[in-house]
Amino acid sequence: MEPLYGPIRDYAWGSRSAIAMLQGRPVPSTGPEAELWLGAHPGAPARVERAGLRVSLCDLVRDEPGQWLGQRVTDRFGTRLPFLLKVLAADAPLSLQAHPDAEQARVGFAAEAGRPAGERNYSDPHHKPELLVALTPFEALCGFRDPVESAEALAAFGVPALGPVVDALRAGPAGLRTAVRTLLGWPVAQRDGLLRAALASAADGPDADLARRLATVYPGDPGVLVALLLHHLRLVPGEAIWMPAGNLHAYLSGCGVEIMAASDNVLRGGLTPKRVDVDELLRVLRFEVLDDPVRAAQPIAPGVDCWPVPVDDFALHRVRVGGAVPEVTVALPGPRVVLCAAGSVTVDDGAGALTLASGQAAIGTASGEPLRVGGDGEAYVATSGLR
Repeated sequence: MEPLYGPIRDYAWGSRSAIAMLQGRPVPSTGPEAELWLGAHPGAPARVERAGLRVSLCDLVRDEPGQWLGQRVTDRFGTRLPFLLKVLAADAPLSLQAHPDAEQARVGFAAEAGRPAGERNYSDPHHKPELLVALTPFEALCGFRDPVESAEALAAFGVPALGPVVDALRAGPAGLRTAVRTLLGWPVAQRDGLLRAALASAADGPDADLARRLATVYPGDPGVLVALLLHHLRLVPGEAIWMPAGNLHAYLSGCGVEIMAASDNVLRGGLTPKRVDVDELLRVLRFEVLDDPVRAAQPIAPGVDCWPVPVDDFALHRVRVGGAVPEVTVALPGPRVVLCAAGSVTVDDGAGALTLASGQAAIGTASGEPLRVGGDGEAYVATSGLR
């Protein structure tokens, strides 16, 4: 195993404490720290030391795919690391967003060839399913809830202009598309007045409280009302949310470990000053109720558990050692990215052992032996989902 040095993205919604605390640095940090990236994404690649220099993992994977990826991963995904591991730390709500499936991404990327970057929805031809595991209490919006519940939430505002949206939602899932299109298509000149009227007349309650919070950050944004169509989730550490293609979601607050297919394709649906392509978002969204967005960890061996997902781009395992379980061996195929999330762990893939403190990461090549993890701490192991 080798040390892996990941960049920290300073998006404005990021925390000034979570990632710094994870890595044992002074709090507060000098600026927002939103995401720690541990992968070979060209936008912010992690780095590995070579001859005293830190070299981009993108370059190593491209130049030595047999060593870093192995034949199976290369045959399936080409000469790119198919997953990206992150630590995400939100102090303010992120945008409502959804991601395309593989076919939608392929078609959309080809159709937008030649457009200026600022007018494109697709930056690559890949899908972007995501899994987030809470490290701290974590709040999120994820997937459409029962439309009848959403209808009652909007009806409670007592704003006649919302009547068509309420009627559409009372028709069940068949009305979700109409409801989203109507809310996002509201004339810009009328949005602020509509939201002010809704929030002024709303009685205290979870939906009204959420709308007020979001409107404080994104005044006049129709995503404030679209958010009330979604499940409002509060995760405890160790719980996860799975976000397949076409699932509208937003992170609101908290810190978690996130793994995703390595793509930048995002279709925004509000709670953002950025461009919202309503027509393309409606093409990508799945207008169906997501019954149970929360996933509990599934134990697979003493000290080891996972959150199974139906894709082969990635898999995520958590390893906890110490006390009654001083060491575990996990037969996970490389390449492997390991993040220490608490305490201290020693990881050994047969090519060399490395001790990691909290917030540090390591990478092992495709040719490694079963991974041995010892020490007294907690680690997350990211691999491809190929088995």
